[in-house]
Amino acid sequence: MKKLLLVEDDQNLAEGLLLILKSKGYEVRHVSDGSRALTEIRNVPFDLVLLDIMLPLLDGISVCKTMRAEGDTTPVLFITARDERENKIEGLLAGGDDYITKPFDTDELLARIHGIFRRISWLETERSNNSAYKFDGRTINFRTLEATGPNGKFRLSRKECMVVKYLVEQAGEAVSRDQLLDALWGYQNFPTSRTVDNFILKIRKIFENDPKKPVYFETIRGIGYRFNSNKGKPQERRN
Repeated sequence: MKKLLLVEDDQNLAEGLLLILKSKGYEVRHVSDGSRALTEIRNVPFDLVLLDIMLPLLDGISVCKTMRAEGDTTPVLFITARDERENKIEGLLAGGDDYITKPFDTDELLARIHGIFRRISWLETERSNNSAYKFDGRTINFRTLEATGPNGKFRLSRKECMVVKYLVEQAGEAVSRDQLLDALWGYQNFPTSRTVDNFILKIRKIFENDPKKPVYFETIRGIGYRFNSNKGKPQERRN
């Protein structure tokens, strides 16, 4: 049984969501402000946090940023009344895994939740579940989200790891921004095709010797990006 934390200050909406989610077999705990949400998250292991952005005491973006700064990788689905592109991008860059805009119907919410769990399963399967992926002295572990580059060790967000894994699986091929967004968010209503550029910037800072002159994560003008597998032979570490 998956354990969810619902952080929503609209009591009527929260009660409705609790009924729906519990009827689908989820174990759900509810809090109504950001401060209590952090307390719960720090003390209870959850499989997913459904997080409203506009909250008393501490807003949802700040809650998510604090989680990530403390090393908590629990997936976050933002629930927001805001429909502005900038706010959606802010949530994703803060470490959110997905977002849904009010008002929404039950099927859409359940599809987003299922999509998050499905993509996490994809991220952690096969070779990434058993070993670090290595190329030219760099490593990334898709299960622990830890990476090593020329400037030391880093922890990536889950979405950043997904971007890397998708490009690695398509090594040598040009991948468009829309391909990445559709595959990693799972739907067409993403904020903008430029969203992925922000993730690539972070990835380059970790893996490239000179992020302004990328070798491994190249820009393909007019298309998107390509992982250059010829710069280092990928190896796997056996357990």
